[in-house]
Amino acid sequence: MHLSRLAQAHPDKPAVVVAATGESVTYRELDAASIRLARLLADRGLMFGDHVALLIDNTPAYFAAAWACQRSGLYWTPVNHHLTVDEAAYIVRDCGARALIAARTLDRPAWEIANAAPDVEVRLICGGGETPDGFEDLDEAIAAYPAEERQGEREGYYMFYSSGTTGRPKGILPALTGDPFGTGLAIDHTLGGMFGFGDDTVYLCPAPLYHAAPTGWTLGTMRNGGTVVLMDRFDAGQALEYIERYRVTHVQFVPTMLIRMLKLPEDIRTRHDLSSLRTVVHAAAPCPVEVKHRIIEWLGPIVWEYYSGSEGNCFFLIDSADWLAHPGSVGRPAFGKVHILDDEGRELPAGEVGTVWFEETPDFKYHNDPDKTAGAHNERGWSTLGDVGRLDADGYLYLVDRRTDLILSGGVNIYPQEIENVLVVHPAVADVAVIGIPDPEMGRRVHAVVQPADPSVAGPELADELVAHCRRSLAGYKCPGTIEFAGELPRTPTGKLLRRLLTDRTVEETAS
Repeated sequence: MHLSRLAQAHPDKPAVVVAATGESVTYRELDAASIRLARLLADRGLMFGDHVALLIDNTPAYFAAAWACQRSGLYWTPVNHHLTVDEAAYIVRDCGARALIAARTLDRPAWEIANAAPDVEVRLICGGGETPDGFEDLDEAIAAYPAEERQGEREGYYMFYSSGTTGRPKGILPALTGDPFGTGLAIDHTLGGMFGFGDDTVYLCPAPLYHAAPTGWTLGTMRNGGTVVLMDRFDAGQALEYIERYRVTHVQFVPTMLIRMLKLPEDIRTRHDLSSLRTVVHAAAPCPVEVKHRIIEWLGPIVWEYYSGSEGNCFFLIDSADWLAHPGSVGRPAFGKVHILDDEGRELPAGEVGTVWFEETPDFKYHNDPDKTAGAHNERGWSTLGDVGRLDADGYLYLVDRRTDLILSGGVNIYPQEIENVLVVHPAVADVAVIGIPDPEMGRRVHAVVQPADPSVAGPELADELVAHCRRSLAGYKCPGTIEFAGELPRTPTGKLLRRLLTDRTVEETAS
């Protein structure tokens, strides 16, 4: 679990391999780079519990920065580099980052983000090329520091962002334990104990590292002495090619990736030797039952599914055999107890649908949002992610909806309120609702229902204008894929949007 001990035991073993090129970074190289950077951060005054923001794409440099923060007892937040500058700068400011470490490929947004976050004192950039004003070249800055581990290193923790009640994302603040570095986080031990990760593991990471699971599972692979094979972006055919080329043993997908692989032409899907695979895991969004059946038929009974959240207050797990006996389930809790409650807080029996609550699980809070934190807990001390589901007679959980209003598109969380807040200020919009509607590949896609201020201008030209308006303020994946116009949106007399009614009606109309 200690990077330096692993580097001593396996100095020349690749810790990470770039899938497309075969470029690798060894455990010795990674350990040395992380120690030097940790020394620099300490020298610049960062102390236990301070915060660092990372704006780095899927490259080995991400891991040197991550491990430097982790062994320094720091909080560190990976920032989604597809966000607009305003969105990303908000996260950097909100988390209280004292340092920003960015990739040279993202130098322009990094410079703009840093200028919009004046409390960032340390600004480092990694990779070849010119250094933006106000930044230091990371390699030059750390060169003077020795690669000897410091005394008293303590475990840090990554802090990811989720949606807030106002539409702005909110950080999920874990508790720093102060444990000695090398103790490891819970996920590190879970990967070894539940999924068989060890020094013979080769883990394929096909997803962006700014998401929680890819970061947790790649660092967990290294904690257990394995090798990470890193894709810069997911491609179904390439993923299969890399599994064969690198003899991958473990991989994690989201259902959209599984769907895209299943849709590959038969000759492409079957040409690759996948016999090295020991464990295939999927999570982050509901997987259609038919898709899951086909994946198990194709890859064998090595498919696992888990349900969890960045809040860390639950972890449900199910293997292939249990899933075939309980199709559609996400499994039973690995720790704590699960309850299904109605809107009045009453316990519901097996088979009835309600909000999913968790008892005797780790606590959490949302950074700078006590109201959201309070809303995720009840008077009994239980917590919830706001998801809706049911239990069967054997205690297996089935999710009916993932957070009532949340749109899960390709395993990515998209929050309607944030998009509505942008659209409603447009002068041509009188009222708006954003919903998710079924999509055969992405699971859900973003759909906006707009009540125009002037009904006579409703049409394709206005729809294009509204999408362009969104793109000026939001990341592209959040912008509506489709827009329809309505005379009036369904609301109660108090103004509350009847989103479920609107969703059901729209789904029926698009299906007919």
